Amino acid sequence: MKIIPITAAKVVDTSGCNETTGEVPKLDLPLTRRSLLRGSGVLLGTLAAGSVLTAFAPSRAWAVELKTLSGAEGTALMKMGRVLYPHKQLPDAVYALLAKDLDVGAADAKTASMLREGIASLNMAAGGTFAAATAAKQLVAVKSVEATPFFAAVRSKCVTSLYDNDMAYAAFGYPGSAWEKGGYITRGFQDLKWLPSPSKAASPAPYMG
Repeated sequence: MKIIPITAAKVVDTSGCNETTGEVPKLDLPLTRRSLLRGSGVLLGTLAAGSVLTAFAPSRAWAVELKTLSGAEGTALMKMGRVLYPHKQLPDAVYALLAKDLDVGAADAKTASMLREGIASLNMAAGGTFAAATAAKQLVAVKSVEATPFFAAVRSKCVTSLYDNDMAYAAFGYPGSAWEKGGYITRGFQDLKWLPSPSKAASPAPYMG
């Protein structure tokens, strides 16, 4: 089982502009079983065989350690994140990053209490365990806490946790930031791969004066 820290893209010297190739690097998921046992909870899973991420990860198995929240609480936050921002192409491993980031904030006792009370409200609204409820019940439960600070905290954290990482970049086909690598003009700006090649008539000879 592997931890999921996301590593920065490796930079290579390309044509003197110090840009990357645009490819998402292989994810570095070091085996740290002992560190898993120190936390309060652990989220575990595997990448689907057909997932685009299997080409970048050294193993299909993944694990995320939680230092304050329990595994059940982390799972509830993962499921809530998927209700708020549903993406079939994003595996649970990405939603686990949401739980991990919220767990970091839970080091503050007040924040931990807010998260736990919110999860308890989700369980109550779902009529049992929110994480195990049907998709319809999960949606109703999330809507029931829509006006709470808990809802606002989870939704705002989703923006960075779910989308600002290499796994999401790989899933959505985003090559990453370009300004520090020379800009998009040298990194595919003119690659109109979704359109047919234009005819020669579409590009007349330049005006020579």
